[in-house]
Amino acid sequence: MPRVQYTDSDVALMARMMRAEAEGEGKLGMLMVGNVIVNRRIANCLDFEGLRTIPQVIFQIQGGNYSFEAVQKGNVFYNRARGVEKRLAKQTLDYWRQHPSKFALWYFNPYAPCPPTWYDQPFSGQFKQHCYYEPKANTCEGAYMG
Repeated sequence: MPRVQYTDSDVALMARMMRAEAEGEGKLGMLMVGNVIVNRRIANCLDFEGLRTIPQVIFQIQGGNYSFEAVQKGNVFYNRARGVEKRLAKQTLDYWRQHPSKFALWYFNPYAPCPPTWYDQPFSGQFKQHCYYEPKANTCEGAYMG
C-alpha cells in the first residue's frame, strides 16, 4: 500500500519538483526532496494543515511566495518529467524514507553550515548541500506517521 494515494500526474509533477530542487545531489538527494513532499502531504499540521494532494503541497503559497523556490524561479521545474525521476517519485510515494529526510518537513541550501534550527524546528541532518528539519516533538504527530 502506498504512503499516500496518487495519480500518474502526481508522479510527473513530483518528479519535476525533485529534479528541479535536487538534480545536482543525485538520485539520493532527489529521493530526499520527494520524501519531504510526501511528509508535507501526510503531516496535516503547522504550515501544512489541510494539504490533501501532491499539487496542493507543491503549489502551496506561504508569505506571498510558493513554498518551493523551483516553482517560482526554476525553469527546470517547467520541463517535462523524465523516466528516471518518475521512478524516484513513485518510490517516495510508495515506500521510500531515509534519514535525514525521514520525518523532515523542511529543507534548504544555506550555502553555509546548517543552522541548528529552521523556523524554530530542529535540524535532523544534512545530505550534500541540503539541510533537513523535522518538527519539534509534540507539535506535529502526523509528520511521524506514514
